[in-house]
Amino acid sequence: MAGRNSNVKVVPECRAALERMKYEIAAELGLTMPAHDFSAEASGELGESGARPGSVYGRVQWDAVTTRDAGTVGGLITQRLVRQAEQILGGI
Repeated sequence: MAGRNSNVKVVPECRAALERMKYEIAAELGLTMPAHDFSAEASGELGESGARPGSVYGRVQWDAVTTRDAGTVGGLITQRLVRQAEQILGGI
């Protein structure tokens, strides 16, 4: 079933916010490394150059992250997005 991409953003403008959230959660889980520990060209980094220069979250060498940890990051992103939506909708 090649060619199917379920990771299409419904609101493309949210891409930067989701990237920030991903790196925040990775940092909370201890998956980030300081920028000086390996080069920006390291294989497996996500995005153009990993974390943005000056980012407090460091970089994530995604090819070294276990499937379980990557799933945890995704699950926590989903939990936070649901919590935010509940807070917004609860105020209506």
